[in-house]
Parts: sequence; C-alpha cells; structure tokens
Amino acid sequence: MLSDAVTIDGESFLRLACFLIVLFSVSMMEIMRPRRKLFYSKPRRWLTNLGFGLTNVLLIDLSLPILGVAAAITAENFGWGIFNFINLPFLLSVPLYLLLFDLTIYFQHRCFHAYAPLWKFHQMHHSDGDYDSSTGLRFHPVSILISSLIKLCLIFVIGPTAIAVLLSEVILNATSIFNHSNWRLNRRIDTVLRLFLVTPDVHRIHHSKNKDEQNYNFGFNFLWWDKIFGTYKEKPDLGHQSMHIGIADFEGKQCIKYLSLLSEPFKTKEKVNL
Repeated sequence: MLSDAVTIDGESFLRLACFLIVLFSVSMMEIMRPRRKLFYSKPRRWLTNLGFGLTNVLLIDLSLPILGVAAAITAENFGWGIFNFINLPFLLSVPLYLLLFDLTIYFQHRCFHAYAPLWKFHQMHHSDGDYDSSTGLRFHPVSILISSLIKLCLIFVIGPTAIAVLLSEVILNATSIFNHSNWRLNRRIDTVLRLFLVTPDVHRIHHSKNKDEQNYNFGFNFLWWDKIFGTYKEKPDLGHQSMHIGIADFEGKQCIKYLSLLSEPFKTKEKVNL
C-alpha cells in the first residue's frame, strides 16, 4: 500500500533526524557540564565509535530486508501477533508495547552478560576506556544483528502498530545516547528522573571495571526493571569521579582501534598484545 510505503520511507528520516538532534544536544551539554575527566583522545574515540554506529546501520539495512515499521505493517496485514489477534485498542497497545519492548531489552542485556558466546561480542561496548554519548553507539555488529533479530521476533509475536515500533526505536536510540553521556545533571533533576528513567549516573556504574558492578543497572529506558529484579545499584563503590571505566583486558590504544575491536571476538587468545 502507498501509505505503508510512505510510513516505511519516513521511518529512516525521522529516526536519523531524532538521532542527530539528541546526539548534538547531549554532546553540547557534555562539553558545558562534564561529569568526569576524559582520558583518551576524544576525536579518536568518536571516530571509532561513530564508525561502529555507521557500520551497524549499513549491516542491518543489507542483512535484514524487513525490520521495524515494515515488520509491524506485515504483521498487521497478516493478522500476526497477540495485539492483532485480540484487536487491542491503539491507546492501550502503544504504551503496553513500549513496556514489553523495554523489558525485552533489559533481559536481552542480562543475557549478553550471562552467556560467554554473547559476552564475547558485547564486551566491546564495555571496553571503551571513557564514557560519553558516543559510547551509546559502540556496539559490535554481531551484537546489533542478534538484538535486531530479537526485536523482529518480538514484533511478530506481539503484533504492535507501526507507530509503537517507531516510537520504541526512537526512544531507545535517544536514551542510549543520554544515559551513556558524560553530562553532569543537577542532583535534584537526577533524583526526579530516577523515579522512572535511567540517568547517566545510573548506567555509568554498569560500565565500571569492577566486575561485580557490571552486573547492576542493566536498564536502558525505564529504571524500574532493575529495581523489580534486584539489579539496581544507587552509587559506585569508589564514587563517580574515582571509579574506573572499561575492561581490564583492554587498555591504551587497544580500546580505540576500530579493526582490532571488530576482530577481537573472533580471536582465539583471551588477550591480544598490540
């Protein structure tokens, strides 16, 4: 249908526009109100992290012919999914899907930490020696492909509207940039946001070199999943200024070299000396 095609074509533009606006706004706030001192070359890190962001976009476009809004439209046309089967009202189906989507991302994140084959790819995200908005783009392409397949399955099982799927992706992209940022929020604002959202001070703990702290604060959008399932930690043991970011096996140039990071999960050695 023409309307479906217009919706699909508009998805890419809207997602890109929202991404650029959020990335620019948050990166400006990081400059004006930094939370922590950065130790690595910011241009070099950003070139690497943005490179992974671009790689992942190209990978998904080339490898998955149907995803996101297109999948939702397909599910609706064929009557696939729970929401389409029970004919759930639009005003109820959208927020419910956003909750189910975020819950799925929460457990997906926990699985990437719990199972060694998945961690081999996810650890690249944690290997960033600094923590700012570009870290929210730094994911191994295999991790993104697995995540995309999980989202695709969720869409066909749940049967959300195209608008709900679009909103879920836009919100996830925006919150990934926000909660990975080096933006120092006002303490009162942070306290209020923590009632429902994951803030940078919350998620930063998850990127600690301390392996115990890496098993806390898995949420991306809504904070309550961590609180419900007992994985919430309010403050890092060493404080936000003194805590160490990254993974011990990735030091120096090793954590900012694009090709080295891309090939690392496929190497037989646990640690590669560069």
